[in-house]
Amino acid sequence: MRITVLNGTDVVGCTYQIKEGFLGPLRNSHEIIEFYPKDMPQFCRGCKICFLKDAALCPSADKVMPIWQAMMAADLIVVAAPVYGLGIPAALKALLDHLCVRWMVHRPEEDMFTKRAVVITNSIGPPFLAKSAQRDVVNTLSWLGISGIKRLGIGLMEGVIWEELSLKRREDILKKAKNVGGKCTAIRPAGKSVKTRLRFLMCAKMQKSVLKKHKVPTADNLHWIERGWIKSGDWV
Repeated sequence: MRITVLNGTDVVGCTYQIKEGFLGPLRNSHEIIEFYPKDMPQFCRGCKICFLKDAALCPSADKVMPIWQAMMAADLIVVAAPVYGLGIPAALKALLDHLCVRWMVHRPEEDMFTKRAVVITNSIGPPFLAKSAQRDVVNTLSWLGISGIKRLGIGLMEGVIWEELSLKRREDILKKAKNVGGKCTAIRPAGKSVKTRLRFLMCAKMQKSVLKKHKVPTADNLHWIERGWIKSGDWV
């Protein structure tokens, strides 16, 4: 199994320890590639060239494409991030913005429909404070077409420095992370959920509507036509 990990921080702290606890049962038997903020693209400039022409022409393509290719090659995608201001770190959000062109409403890839993902977050305070941060990531993953998404939210009630947490608290956190990771050791391809299927059908209808209106296929239309999801004659 191939695993791609998107890290929201370079710091070897709480997020790192939780992620490593999760990956512990997987490291010796699976291929893992990781990306960190230094690997992430600059903020989207809003030039729209990815939508109008090709994502490979994006000014940040040299950063975005290796990450996207690793996600495409992966069976399991792991996103690990601390919570900053009830949201995800800026570097990770910048990456998610660049992936919008891959959403089902634009140019989805069928391989995404069988992948699974795990979103790992930690926050100071109770775990429910991480929900808004997790929502940003889950929204992107689900609109990419991934149905099998799990969440692991850890609330750091005692503080934000790993070494300052009580030994029992650290052991409990790692045990929870390892248990979730252990369930991923023999992962099966996910199927399309009802929600994913309905989204896909809605987007196909939208693509036909756009094609009928403009007569000339857009870059998004061509993507759908090439994959046989809509027909070039749908505008007639």
